[in-house]
Amino acid sequence: MTTNTTIGGSGTTVSPTLLDTMNGTSSSSSATSSTSSTSSSTSGTSAADLQTTFLQLLVAQMQNQDPTNPMDSSQMTSQLAQISTVQGISQLNTSLSSLSTQLSAGQQSQAALLIGSTVLAPGNSITVASGKTNEFGVTLANSVSDLQIVVKNSAGTIVNTLDLGKQSAGTIPVGWTPTDSAGNTLPDGTYTITATGTINGQQATATTLTGATVESVVQQSSGTPGLVLSNGSTVDLTGVAAIL
Repeated sequence: MTTNTTIGGSGTTVSPTLLDTMNGTSSSSSATSSTSSTSSSTSGTSAADLQTTFLQLLVAQMQNQDPTNPMDSSQMTSQLAQISTVQGISQLNTSLSSLSTQLSAGQQSQAALLIGSTVLAPGNSITVASGKTNEFGVTLANSVSDLQIVVKNSAGTIVNTLDLGKQSAGTIPVGWTPTDSAGNTLPDGTYTITATGTINGQQATATTLTGATVESVVQQSSGTPGLVLSNGSTVDLTGVAAIL
């Protein structure tokens, strides 16, 4: 049974919920398991619920304040501002969550458009077949005075070194007829590439890229779209360096 409490000479009544809020206590601790669900449903903790409760408390305090010692208006204003801030943050979180959902849906649509396209993504393996190789390239964080790509066979032996000279920062697709250093056609197989750049005699960052066809799009554990490539790897949409 719920009993209201009367405060002040005017006979203003305050519910147990308001008293709990004022005293920092909770009446739910003495409730039985059969009434716990009802208690939790009537004691809201959202910004709007807290604002409503605060205003009810404020009215009760104003009706019963001591005329010789009135309430501090600056504290009241500060408390109202804090509640409004909490409510604003809650609304901002809701808006950001909605925006994130819309962006994710847009990324899924963009990724689907790439199915069947050949893209360059981080990787260091290329395949030689019938005198041809799949596309590959390099991404440079800075401009370099000299860029070299080393090609190794499955045994780890260097078969050729491609000197691309001076290159600007960015993604650089590379077209190459697979031959060894003597100009002989390389046998079919899988080869490994590494890239090194030089800036004023110092080694620069260079990331190798390999080409593959986008076969399908999947949703990753992070919620972002992933591109399933023909070489068996899955890359983020943001990991695509170039679309060929």
